Amino acid sequence: MKIAVVKVRGNINTPTKVRDTLKMLHLLKVNHCTIIDDRPVYKGMLQKAKDWITWGEIDSELVEKLLRKKGRLSGNKKLTDSYMEKNTKYKTIANFVKAFMDEKASLKDIPGIKLYFRLSPPKGGYENTKRQYANKGSLGNRGAGMGKLLERMIR
Repeated sequence: MKIAVVKVRGNINTPTKVRDTLKMLHLLKVNHCTIIDDRPVYKGMLQKAKDWITWGEIDSELVEKLLRKKGRLSGNKKLTDSYMEKNTKYKTIANFVKAFMDEKASLKDIPGIKLYFRLSPPKGGYENTKRQYANKGSLGNRGAGMGKLLERMIR
């Protein structure tokens, strides 16, 4: 299972340990997104930074949409099927996503890709950015509701 993580709040008054955790997750700015595995190490990182990020489960369709629309290579070039065919063992982005979701590939298998996605602010805005998702806010674990947020952010 893959988990999408989005940074909701900025770095002002952020403790150093949390800031370091966000760097390890490749979340340097607000509205940056990254995709991680469902490992215990990552779960601890999510708990440490839970007051600055939101996360939830992501399906293969949304991963493919993220890669096609927001996937960037060094030099801010778009990720395309032709680039995938020339530089990886996968013919298309869809083939890569299938292997990625089966945990047979990682984003690092694509040479030159940025390990984060720069998303737009969500259409309609965030809910309260100082409350947890369970309390009608934007922070913390969204579970399957992460897809709705990402749909609003991918334009």
